[in-house]
Amino acid sequence: MPSGEYLRYVALGDSQTEGLGDGDDHTGLRGWADRLAAQLAATSPGLQYANLAVRGRLAGGVRAEQLGPALALRPDLATVVAGVNDLLRPGFDADEVGGHLEAMFAALTAQGALVATLTFPDMARITPLARPFGPRAAALNQRIRAAAQRHGVIVAETAHHEVVTDPRLWCADRLHANPLGHERIAAAIAHALELPGSSDAWTHPLASPALIPSRWRASATELRWAAAFLTPWIVRRLRGRSSGDGRTAKRPDLLPFQTLPADGEARLTD
Repeated sequence: MPSGEYLRYVALGDSQTEGLGDGDDHTGLRGWADRLAAQLAATSPGLQYANLAVRGRLAGGVRAEQLGPALALRPDLATVVAGVNDLLRPGFDADEVGGHLEAMFAALTAQGALVATLTFPDMARITPLARPFGPRAAALNQRIRAAAQRHGVIVAETAHHEVVTDPRLWCADRLHANPLGHERIAAAIAHALELPGSSDAWTHPLASPALIPSRWRASATELRWAAAFLTPWIVRRLRGRSSGDGRTAKRPDLLPFQTLPADGEARLTD
């Protein structure tokens, strides 16, 4: 069972864990893992935190590049969230992706870390153009749950809750959570870990109902999204490029995490 107190937290993953959509590359990215670290630090003032995630990484890349460094840091808590970039690829293989995730679960738990992960929502509820990826997400979620059960990994079941696909929790690209979305993801994992002060409030719908656009406006929005985000993504894939080319982890070392009460913002300290 989760202990509620951790001193060495290491996050592995891709762009969501890196924090895309919550801040930017100029002012700095925050993201759900940073937000989770802030909540951990509230009960464990000596918390040290490393974030090894790099945008664009496939699950196999996360395993190849991040697992070794993560094990070297000897975390008592690790989060492993990857696989979305894989399910968007034409050659997606749920067994292969699940195998990479399970290998990371096994290695980290064997070393004594508590590991947490999450399941992925059906993005067709955000954009109809993502409908072909729904069965892939379901297949990947099934493998995540099975692997997690075998290795005692904690799973935040974000796939089960309608609010997770509320468009107001997502950036314009519909692939990355916005600050509110990252806040909900952090709260989901904190709840799964049974951290002090956590609750199921993250599952609740937003206070005001979402506006339902007309069919014409919805179609126009889909076309703009395809032109602005989907087409460039496809072009990068055809060219064999990734948004993470040349990038490294934003927080490769375990460093103290400090919560400053003056303004309520959590900050990383060097």
